Amino acid sequence: MKRRDFLAGVTSAPFLAAPYRARATTLPDLLQDAGQLEQLRAVAIWRGGEEIAAQGFHGFGPDDPTNIKSASKSIISALAGMAIGRGLLEGVDQPIAPILRDQLPPDPDPRLDQVTLGHLLSMQAGLERQSGTNYGRWVSSGNWVQAALAAPFTQDPGGGMQYSTASTHLISAILTRVSRRPTLSLARDWLGPVPGFAINGWDQDPQGIYLGGNQMSMSTRSLLAFGALYAADGRAGGRQILRPEWIEASWQPRTRSVFTGQGYGYGWFLARLERRQIRFGWGYGGQMIYVAPASGNDPAVAIAITSDPDQPSARTGYRDQLHDLARQILRQV
Repeated sequence: MKRRDFLAGVTSAPFLAAPYRARATTLPDLLQDAGQLEQLRAVAIWRGGEEIAAQGFHGFGPDDPTNIKSASKSIISALAGMAIGRGLLEGVDQPIAPILRDQLPPDPDPRLDQVTLGHLLSMQAGLERQSGTNYGRWVSSGNWVQAALAAPFTQDPGGGMQYSTASTHLISAILTRVSRRPTLSLARDWLGPVPGFAINGWDQDPQGIYLGGNQMSMSTRSLLAFGALYAADGRAGGRQILRPEWIEASWQPRTRSVFTGQGYGYGWFLARLERRQIRFGWGYGGQMIYVAPASGNDPAVAIAITSDPDQPSARTGYRDQLHDLARQILRQV
């Protein structure tokens, strides 16, 4: 398994201009121009209650599954909120050590008792991050949960943001422990009522725990269905699937990237795009789910974008090109 993590997001200021800039004046022309982006696989757009466009590129279609990488961290956040709503977890202030007591190191750092579910969700656990250069070593260990909990503290819990897939994997382990069910089973049960949502595949750790926050396969339309759930205040298929209070809590700024100063909530980056507030999930290679909540006369919008998961997107500028594409889509819709 191979993974490189980079932080994504933006400050409250508008996105910077990107090298790619389409000149189309209609949405169909804009999507056609998007084909210039060689890594792009598919784009799907939802507005005010329905899908309004979906298009594939370079031999891929919006119904073809792809690895959404760290965009799945937003899905882990939703599952955590749903577990709280079902009474399986007490809330974001619940300490994690009692739940995972048998996975703690023999002589645990006392600060492990201070780490809460909320710290994991906002990437503020304080533990050395198991992403970037540390990721390969972490997933090569025999027990990913134990290895994550045995990592040294580089700061106290609740400090600065340390983007780590180990944090969201610990959430997956917690969900498995408190529900006595695999995380994939929970996702298919709890999010299954969302029309169009489906997980096609998901990697597991050596103990069979589904990898929280990475290596999840779904189609662009499925990712759009998830984003539309948030855009519609947690309603889908005529049902209240996710509590609006959890969505609001997830979109509150909790911390900022130590690399870029960009805001982060519970599994969502926080941004401003043009005149719209934007919340988005981002996965390696350019797997994006953007949500623009309804505001004034502007309807709620969700935009899902999938790309080649084996190519970088941050350091190459491709992620910024996708931000620019999302900006232009919002202008059109």
